[in-house]
Amino acid sequence: MQVPILKQGAYLIASIQSALSDADLMQLRDALVAKVSTFRSRGVIVDVTVLDVMDSFASRTLRDLVHMIKLRGAVTVIVGIQPEVAFAMVQLGLTLEGVATALDLEEGLAYLDQTTTRKVSAPRDG
Repeated sequence: MQVPILKQGAYLIASIQSALSDADLMQLRDALVAKVSTFRSRGVIVDVTVLDVMDSFASRTLRDLVHMIKLRGAVTVIVGIQPEVAFAMVQLGLTLEGVATALDLEEGLAYLDQTTTRKVSAPRDG
């Protein structure tokens, strides 16, 4: 299933609409990394609100996605992890270490505004 990716100013928002297969997750990862380059996006939000299960492959793919986008110069935040999903992930030892998370889309946008503003205004080395 194709995940819609919306452009909102300098940000991209990928809102997952239903459970994704492993192939769908990899397609989402590749599409987001490509669109960050195409649109020169400063931030990405991945909304996982509808997911009621997150297995080890999904966790690893999301973590990899965040690191790939970071290497392209953008910031990513995962929003909408349901309480039951968070509980199960902790019980299974699945982590999103090094990945920014937020409660919902509104907090995710606020996080990106704060993070990318600071990043843009910081002096560059070299």
